[in-house]
Amino acid sequence: MADTPRFKVLTLNSIAPTGLNRLPSAQYVVGNALAEPDAVLVRSADMRKIDIPATVKAIGRAGAGTNNIPVAEMSKRGVPVFNAPGANANAVKELVIAAILIAARNIVPALDFVGSLQGDDKTLHEAVESGKKQFVGFELPRQTLGIIGLGKVGSLVADAAIKLGMDVVGFDPHITVDAAWSLPSNVKKANTIEEVLKGSDFVTLHVPLSETTRNLIGPERVKLMKEGAVLLNFARDGLADDAAILEALDAKRLRYYMSDFPGAKLKGHAGVIALPHLGASTREAEENCAVMVVDQVRDFLEHGNIINAVNFPEVVMAREAPYRVGISNANVPNMVGQISTAMARAGLNIHNMLNKSKGEMAYTLVDVDSVVPSSLLDEIAQIKGVLSVRYLPQE
Repeated sequence: MADTPRFKVLTLNSIAPTGLNRLPSAQYVVGNALAEPDAVLVRSADMRKIDIPATVKAIGRAGAGTNNIPVAEMSKRGVPVFNAPGANANAVKELVIAAILIAARNIVPALDFVGSLQGDDKTLHEAVESGKKQFVGFELPRQTLGIIGLGKVGSLVADAAIKLGMDVVGFDPHITVDAAWSLPSNVKKANTIEEVLKGSDFVTLHVPLSETTRNLIGPERVKLMKEGAVLLNFARDGLADDAAILEALDAKRLRYYMSDFPGAKLKGHAGVIALPHLGASTREAEENCAVMVVDQVRDFLEHGNIINAVNFPEVVMAREAPYRVGISNANVPNMVGQISTAMARAGLNIHNMLNKSKGEMAYTLVDVDSVVPSSLLDEIAQIKGVLSVRYLPQE
């Protein structure tokens, strides 16, 4: 064990101690005011507005979304950006189900009504009995829930809705194999978003925000929804067009818009029930996210392995030799050949090598049988397309 810590980890937000405690104090210094950190852990802080030190080798987002991180810039530096997909999925699922129930039973206006009453018990009782009929709702069995996005959260929502007696239809053109396996078999698969909108009493969004999904539910798509439908957005701000939502609410096409992202345009409208971004705000979700992302960042710093990086391929290689080199590079031809040739010229025997790519990014792990000289690391770093080189000897 080294006499002094090997790595410095900067925290830009409060990260659950359950996760931070997985960084051994003998190897790691963790704090919110560290200079030249090796890694950054973040939740909601906007890293697009700060200068990220050149020493940073990895960024870990204790959550799923990475819109607050300059991912493209980090890719150019050869820095993986890790997240924690699925770690807060149960928390979001529970909030979505709660929102569905709140909408079906008109809970919020009913609460507002009771809160506005004045007088003694007799007066209140009379007002309640005469006023409650305006809040008559409906039960969920045989109602249709449309789910756009069938990842971890979408699959959990589907399962919970089915258990409540709802019919479920889902759409996801990019569903993963793992998500497909976890999706309940009685979810009807839609071919288009429009098909989901036309046939659903409730529609819930569970897709990331990108240029292709911004304002996914806009004026034309809102018009396709059933009269009196409920739209739920507990995924990302920006997926629904606020102006189109307001128009649909005023026209009574939408019964409610349930959202985790309050906006100035929507604030105060009787048909809008907005929460202060509570999707992942449970003790369990915060701990799950912290544990997952800390483990991933630690594995990368110590062994070069990459799991759940949004901008890098997944590369995991068991240690078979004490001397390891991790190389981030552009996904261009002959990179592996140039690396292997450089190592051969240096007299190193390659014990094991793994190279994978993801889009424009590629990553290579190489285990060798003897000490890697710094001159070789410098030589590899000079290969056109190489973005970063890290030497990872076994401690």
